[in-house]
Amino acid sequence: QVHLVESGGGLVQAGDSLRLSCAASGRTFSDYTVGWFRQAAGKELEFVAAISRSGIGTYYADSVKGRFTISRDSAKNTADLQVNRLKPEDTAVYYCAARYADVLGYSRFEYNYWGQGTQVTVSS
Repeated sequence: QVHLVESGGGLVQAGDSLRLSCAASGRTFSDYTVGWFRQAAGKELEFVAAISRSGIGTYYADSVKGRFTISRDSAKNTADLQVNRLKPEDTAVYYCAARYADVLGYSRFEYNYWGQGTQVTVSS
């Protein structure tokens, strides 16, 4: 089992950047594929990005491609999401998730472990 804690959210203006971090504890974090999801108020959970166990493979939702970058540091047991050129429509609670399989997935049902989320609010 792995325990996840997100941090780095905040209130920013459109065009700004943030770096969201997911810190893991418990089992070996490098055994897990990591995904980032987000949920805006009144909307369903949405896939954002995923990264493979090795960190070599990545996958992004079309809505964030070119603006967001997912990365991981196995030595630090972290997986970060660099979010650039933020837009008001990026406002949401961002969640880190992990699955014990080396397969990039974009469905919430593929991930077994979830953090508590970090709020990102983008003002126009």
